Amino acid sequence: MTYLLDAFHWSQLLQPQYYIENGGLWLLLFVVFAETGLFFGFFLPGDSLLFVAGIYSDTLISHFFETFHINIGHNQWVDLFILFAFISVAGILGNAVGYAIGKKVGPAMYDWKDNMLFKQKYLIQAQEFYNKHGGGAIIVARFIPIVRTFAPIVAGIVGMDQKKFVSFNVIGSIAWVFSMLFSGHFLQKWILSEFGFDLKNHLEIIVLGIVFFTTAPVIIKLFFGKSNKA
Repeated sequence: MTYLLDAFHWSQLLQPQYYIENGGLWLLLFVVFAETGLFFGFFLPGDSLLFVAGIYSDTLISHFFETFHINIGHNQWVDLFILFAFISVAGILGNAVGYAIGKKVGPAMYDWKDNMLFKQKYLIQAQEFYNKHGGGAIIVARFIPIVRTFAPIVAGIVGMDQKKFVSFNVIGSIAWVFSMLFSGHFLQKWILSEFGFDLKNHLEIIVLGIVFFTTAPVIIKLFFGKSNKA
């Protein structure tokens, strides 16, 4: 235990493989839950975590079966859809909790002071995003880091119809998890079989690439937005 604490560094919390290697499926589900609805989860990996989970899907689902002492033959599609179902539910529940938080204490959050677990600017950015895209923002926000954490909270603050929110929430979670998880899984399989190149040995580069492509639109918007105002 002492060795693990000595070896730990806070930067590891930004590395998706850290959660998979040290907590398996259950920690992964908690991270997805927190990152998609709890205001302090904005710094956690989202897209990259799901993509890497697709790469490690065989390991994750094997550990799941071992936990409950289930001894059955593995089928790639069955295993993948079990993983997909669990993660989708975690994402749906995360947004649902975020919506409830927004509905209950949301307005007061605009008076909160910035701290390590909360940033006022992220809440404001999420509200601007919501005002621009309406209810569809709940779906689109799933694919945008930080915004996906605060979007359901903002939906609760503005009093979005609950039935409409549930629909967008389910669709958004399924689309997000499916695209990231299956992309990671099948890209790993294809590259390994065609080129003998194991993505597990190059996760740092993959994660940086995913972070770049998912945050680039936000950075460009902020940059050009300021330029236009100037």
